[in-house]
Amino acid sequence: MSFAIYPSLKDKSVIVTGGASGIGAEIVQAFAAQGARVGFLDLDAEGSAALVARTEGEVTFETCDLRDIDALRTALTALRDRIGPADVLVNNAARDDRHDWREVTPEYWDERMATNLRHMFFAIQATAPDMIAAGGGSIVNIGSNSWWEAGGGFPAYTTAKSAVHGLTRTMARDLGDHRIRVNTVVPGWIMTERQKELWVTPEAIEKQRARQVLPDLIEPVYVARMVLFLASDDAAMCSAGNFMVEAGSI
Repeated sequence: MSFAIYPSLKDKSVIVTGGASGIGAEIVQAFAAQGARVGFLDLDAEGSAALVARTEGEVTFETCDLRDIDALRTALTALRDRIGPADVLVNNAARDDRHDWREVTPEYWDERMATNLRHMFFAIQATAPDMIAAGGGSIVNIGSNSWWEAGGGFPAYTTAKSAVHGLTRTMARDLGDHRIRVNTVVPGWIMTERQKELWVTPEAIEKQRARQVLPDLIEPVYVARMVLFLASDDAAMCSAGNFMVEAGSI
């Protein structure tokens, strides 16, 4: 495939949460290839260092447990000191662990919200003042096809992911006067290594192909390409929207 180059992304300062693997790693590499300065957060220090080593361009990371908001704020400050005030924030980090609704405790529910939702708001809160000072910016929140498709087996995850859309739309309103755009990218079933290791079976693939209107399985690169577009000046009039990358499964 021959992909677009976005001149407006060159030298931009980009923050990505959950950047060490999967969709996040693809996003990090995609921005680096555009000539952006990329800083990412992840709990996996070894995986983060490996990604930096194999990525061309200006890429740096901070090890951080995003469930700890004080640690998140500290890590974002450290990245700001290295790559400058954020022009782009990609709230990517999440974890789609399966769980039986009968076994969910209040403590597990709260932990799932902290893992999949809460850090998104506080990352916006920490980075938006610099975007306001700069006269604009782009925030991209990664949603999920799971709740759109009424997927079962992980109710705390799907609840958190559905809330991402409310966060996107209200923050688009609150920040829009400052020319800060806030959008949600909605991936379908993306063939990351984690998905392949845990849940990809011939039966599951057959069912997914039947749901999609396109026959091909979705690679992480296509989510990254949509994120690039929304971060670029090409998407200057796009805000408060849902941008699907799910091969027509919804």
